Amino acid sequence: MNKFFNAAAAAVVGIALAGAAQAQSALNEILSDGVLKVGTTGDWNPMSVRDPATNSYKGFDIDIMTELAKDLGVEVEFVPTDWKTLVNGVVAGQYHITGSASISPARMKAAGFSESYISVEIYPFTAKENAGKFADHDAINQPGVKVATTLGTTFEKLVRDWYPNADIKVVEAPARGYQEVLAGRADVFITSNIEGSTLEEKFGVARVEGAEARSPSPIAMLLPQTDQVWINYVNNWVKVKQAKGFFDANKAKWGL
Repeated sequence: MNKFFNAAAAAVVGIALAGAAQAQSALNEILSDGVLKVGTTGDWNPMSVRDPATNSYKGFDIDIMTELAKDLGVEVEFVPTDWKTLVNGVVAGQYHITGSASISPARMKAAGFSESYISVEIYPFTAKENAGKFADHDAINQPGVKVATTLGTTFEKLVRDWYPNADIKVVEAPARGYQEVLAGRADVFITSNIEGSTLEEKFGVARVEGAEARSPSPIAMLLPQTDQVWINYVNNWVKVKQAKGFFDANKAKWGL
């Protein structure tokens, strides 16, 4: 009899805990308030681009979040953030989810990730007129070569790891490494194949052709680490949308 009551009590406690977890999930808050809050930087073309004149956003990420909100039956609200506070914002509950970010061990210590839906590779870029100046990564990793990067990004750590002998110039968001190169204050910056193709077309920067791609990395959305209900919803949503071709169509739309 005692075993029966103990098992029954354990079951009741389990149900109660499950109910508490459900009640505390961001999913319930989103459905109750009718708003999906998305942290986005607005400075990663073509993923998330902010128009300062209208304070509106466009890009690959923006389409994903708009579609997610539509399927949830709620409005989407884009919350401005920057790379150095991206993780802190989702941990502090300033937004329910972020746009795309590289999956890294450092970020995984504090936040959860969705299923990945696209990958990136990292290359060094320079001004077009300096395209022949750097043959490869070794040519960049030299004293006197100024390599620009943005504080708090995964690129900052990569720059420090790849080019310890170079002069590393760190700028704070919203400033970007490529802007330092365009202004002549730096020689090289690194970025993904995703952003690099856009910058080549828009500003005429050039990839250092002899430098091979490094750090292939899956990217995904950041979510609260302990909110398994919300993580499960987003992960299954990604799988459904992949099966229906949504992500492939969105990649094609933005030249990815």
